[in-house]
Amino acid sequence: MQIDDTRRPSACTSILIGRSASTDGSVMIGRNEDSKASWPKHFVVHPAQTFNDAQQFKSKDNDFTMPLPKTAMRYTATPEWTAKYGLFEEDGINEANVSMSATESAYSNALVLAADPLVADGIQEEAMVTVVLPYVTSAKEGVQRLGKLVETYGTAETNGILFADLHEAWYLETGAGHQWVAQRIPDDGYAVVANQLAIQQIDFADHDNFMFADGIEEFVQQHHLNPDANGFNFRHIFGTTGTSDEMYNTPRVWIGQKMFNPEIEQSPTDEELPFIRYASKRLSVNDVQAFLSNHYEGTDYDPVGREATHKHAFRPISLAKTQESHVLQLRPNVPSAMAGVQWLAMGVAAQSNYVPFYTAINNTPLAYQRGQGKYAANSAYWTFKLASVLLDAHYRHFETPYRQSQLKLQADLGTHLRESDVKALKLSGDALIQYLTDSNAESAKRALNTYTDLISDLITNSTDFSPLNFNTDENL
Repeated sequence: MQIDDTRRPSACTSILIGRSASTDGSVMIGRNEDSKASWPKHFVVHPAQTFNDAQQFKSKDNDFTMPLPKTAMRYTATPEWTAKYGLFEEDGINEANVSMSATESAYSNALVLAADPLVADGIQEEAMVTVVLPYVTSAKEGVQRLGKLVETYGTAETNGILFADLHEAWYLETGAGHQWVAQRIPDDGYAVVANQLAIQQIDFADHDNFMFADGIEEFVQQHHLNPDANGFNFRHIFGTTGTSDEMYNTPRVWIGQKMFNPEIEQSPTDEELPFIRYASKRLSVNDVQAFLSNHYEGTDYDPVGREATHKHAFRPISLAKTQESHVLQLRPNVPSAMAGVQWLAMGVAAQSNYVPFYTAINNTPLAYQRGQGKYAANSAYWTFKLASVLLDAHYRHFETPYRQSQLKLQADLGTHLRESDVKALKLSGDALIQYLTDSNAESAKRALNTYTDLISDLITNSTDFSPLNFNTDENL
């Protein structure tokens, strides 16, 4: 059978949480990487490197080319199973405990693109993590580096990019060929984003909370792009509105804000949902995972809801086309090497488990480095994907025991992380790095063993559901 390896589309959902909004003071960013229902990802770590010769990046996707610094920090990433269309490293944490997730795909309106068209060979999603994350020591520095690249080379796409460090989170959006803005997430706030330009009013005098392309105000004025009489609403000026947004995008923002602010009444098709919200309770890493796994449970819009009356009215957050889902957690009050945890769920988030991986490591679990275009049992991606496919075949019969297995594993992985933290506090240097690497291997082993057992149960218990079945005569 021919593998469909045509160029991947991208459609994601993102979340950013300030340190005072979290239960433990962590800064967290997360995103579902949505592309194809069958498109494996790997999890890797790149060691720190210093080169004698000048370095250059050239994209295999669109020929974007730029020079790179001779020194690169260690960083984790989740690249594609094939480099045919480029790397698409997507998300990771570097040795300075800066996290980055790229990208949240979006759209710009025709008016702004007529004034500043997208640049075919400019920087795009495929290259962003690779050319930014190894070279920045803070979230703000990440915004500045990427913003300068957009201004210098142009961008081929409209995107949102998430950055964080131990102190703050930033969200950057590109709005046209060379135009961009970025907003700092308030320490006590959160933001959820779904394939739309989301940033609203820009305060050009507030350099602590906003960054932007040089000359963007003049660009908008010169080309008469602002539809509002007052202010500078980036979403209004550069973004889109319409029926497709109300079906595909805004409902995901609505359900996220409903989860974290249930006291606020809003419509899922409201085009003016705020970018920044302040949750009614402090949020844990499990809350972030629940958001990224959401498919409108408890509403009329759940595609698998027993009582849902509008099952396919809106696109859910978690869906079959998710390649991987990640939460990048930067934890306070622990040694630097232990601060960054990359929670990674391969495949469909709602039918997978987030496995916690330290990022100050010298290798990743081998199963997470495997997986090609066709199913293979030794691949982490394909193990989680197989379980979800088997669940889908008889969802009503297996959803409850499947969910019980997920919850049990979630608790077990959380316990293992806590126990590993305690042991790691007694180590330093290379011994600490090796211990964190080994702890990751144990986390992966626990998760894969659970899903291997789950797959065995699903296959065994599915055998009686064949359409060729018949109630046989027990006396024969």
